[in-house]
Parts: sequence; C-alpha cells; structure tokens
Amino acid sequence: MSGAELSRRLTLEERVAIPDGAGGNIVDWRALGAVWAEVRPRFAREAFVGAQPRARVTYRIIVRSVPYGGASRPRPDQRFRDGARVFDILSVADRDHRFLEILAEEGPAQ
Repeated sequence: MSGAELSRRLTLEERVAIPDGAGGNIVDWRALGAVWAEVRPRFAREAFVGAQPRARVTYRIIVRSVPYGGASRPRPDQRFRDGARVFDILSVADRDHRFLEILAEEGPAQ
C-alpha cells in the first residue's frame, strides 16, 4: 500500500432529502469536500436496469485514512464525483492506518 499515487481530486458527496412541497422528498447530493485519490479499475459487468443493459465498472479507490466516526471518512451510503463521473461507494476498509481502500462502482449521475 505504500507508494499510493494520490493524483486525482475527487469530491465526496452525501445524499440529502429536500422537501418537494407536496409531502414528499427529492433526493439530491451535497458536496462534503475534496480528497486526493488513486483510482484503478478492477472489473466490469453488465447489469439490467429496467430491462435495459447497463455497464457497471468496479474501481479500487485509495485515499488517506480518516479515523472511524470522522466527518470526512467515506461511507457506503456516499459517493465520489469526478466531473461528470460518479463512483458509488460499496465498501471501505482501513489499510495499515495510513490509507483507506474503497470499492466503488461507476454509474450514471442521478
């Protein structure tokens, strides 16, 4: 894990519910801050969403470690954004207390 090349700037985002005025909510995303990361593809698969084939690519994303409970520690209910690209966080593992290894899946921006 030493020698990670944290050369891509990603924005960590969390889901927020905004009242729609009719008793429901609209899901939106709020930026929490930027992190430097190493992003490497792992594998790709095809999934059917609404009877339509859609490619899903899984990535290994490495970022600097943040203590458990820290506001800037990525969680599986969050995502990373890189311009128009979105990476849904699937899991977060602490590696050697210096880096976090994140499994994420790239998908369409919602």
